[in-house]
Amino acid sequence: MPGWLPRLWRTGTGRFGLIVVAVVALAALVSVVWTPFDPRESDVRDRWAVPSWPHLLGTDDTGRDILSLLMAGSRTTIFVSVGAGLVATLVGVALAALGALTARWLRETVAVLVDILIAFPVLIIAMMISSVWGGSLWVVIWSVGIGFGVNIARVTRPELRRVQQSDFVLAARASGLTTGQSLGRHLLPNVAPVFIVQLSWSMAVAVLAEAGLSYLGFGASVVEPSWGLLLADLQRYIGVHPLSVIWPGLAITITVLALNLLGDGLREATDPTLRHRAAEIHTPAVIA
Repeated sequence: MPGWLPRLWRTGTGRFGLIVVAVVALAALVSVVWTPFDPRESDVRDRWAVPSWPHLLGTDDTGRDILSLLMAGSRTTIFVSVGAGLVATLVGVALAALGALTARWLRETVAVLVDILIAFPVLIIAMMISSVWGGSLWVVIWSVGIGFGVNIARVTRPELRRVQQSDFVLAARASGLTTGQSLGRHLLPNVAPVFIVQLSWSMAVAVLAEAGLSYLGFGASVVEPSWGLLLADLQRYIGVHPLSVIWPGLAITITVLALNLLGDGLREATDPTLRHRAAEIHTPAVIA
């Protein structure tokens, strides 16, 4: 078991985030082979059924089971958040490395490029791309991933420069370590806590972006189950059936909160500075 996992579990924020993310991931996996009802099956005889044993969260205006729709929609949530996180990681690491470890003219060029790209809101870019290429989860993934990859690069680039100029890295370079080896062995591990927080934030925003764009008709197609589409369908009836709108909204809110708290917990579990500070706080003073 990795050494940081017990430390993550001991933090309240990390434990909550880990449990919620695990539940969402488990629901996504289970929904591939089983849901209480077919999420695409409508039954007008069960329209607006109240929460009961057959339908634990009730049904919507066409008689579809809301719990089944949430379980199926969790697949979209996991797909978008993980996909955007991977894209953000690749873009962020590449731009941060180019902006910190290359020649001065290239570093300055990358810095200007990052400052320009970060000025454009991610959701606006996603809506513009969707209006041209059509609504798609891939548009959400690439838009959020590139947008937050730029943000990750902007935050981690100064940290990479700082670590690069430290004594142990300079000694390693003097012993023959290449730039690529130094990046993998010394630089990235030392900026990992900052990187983890930014990455969890990008995954949380990806969940919000997918829900918001699907709500506006720019994200998931109508054939793909999505929490944002479900929220858009049910909000039309919020005046007469307000309880039904709570479930997709609650799922989005708790998942986004859990991803952010998980990032904070991972930073606390992996950052040696925070661990040493916490140890000093909890160490009782010895009175001579």
